[in-house]
Amino acid sequence: MLYLVPTPIGNLKDITLRALEVLKDVDVILAEDTRTTSKLLNHYQISKPLSSYHQHNEHKIVDQLIQQLAAGKKMALVTDAGTPGISDPAFLLVRACVQNDIEVQSLPGATAFVPALVNSGLPTNSFCFEGFLPQKKGRHTTLENLKNERRTMIFYESPMRLVKTLNDLSQYFGAERRCCVSRELTKMFEENKRGTLQEVASYYEQKKVRGEIVIVVAGSA
Repeated sequence: MLYLVPTPIGNLKDITLRALEVLKDVDVILAEDTRTTSKLLNHYQISKPLSSYHQHNEHKIVDQLIQQLAAGKKMALVTDAGTPGISDPAFLLVRACVQNDIEVQSLPGATAFVPALVNSGLPTNSFCFEGFLPQKKGRHTTLENLKNERRTMIFYESPMRLVKTLNDLSQYFGAERRCCVSRELTKMFEENKRGTLQEVASYYEQKKVRGEIVIVVAGSA
């Protein structure tokens, strides 16, 4: 059995009772960063073997993990924050489990884009999740293809590239397109900055930011 276990995106209290039960029960926990996961496990006094599973080693170890699962091991896959598979490693292992008739259970839980979307003030009845934009190759094509997207769009971004991405979105979508930037979600200094792409870009040009960032952009009218 493979369990996909969402972990808090900020506040450590944002974890389900079922998630804690699974983490206590499995034979091993696959972690994107074992140091980050250790902090969560120590907080809840959970002692389980940890093994690294991330984008740099997943291709190399997926067959080995399948063998262990097929032999009867129970594993939980967690990422540093949020739900595995949402802009984080999980797909390769889940696909391999499906191909080898190994049961997969995905637990519901924290995902950064959901609170960012619902508190943005932008339409939530129809939306598309784009994750991280390509940094170089394919960036122009992606933005050009999204220019006339009518659904609300959701992007992830890092602090160092936030202003560049807002300016790029402004260039392709128009400076007056409405948006909301959410950062430090569920933490003490949570911020949701709403306005036009131009206004929000100008705001963050004068401000040093940190933490994971979600950008929600209105669809084309």
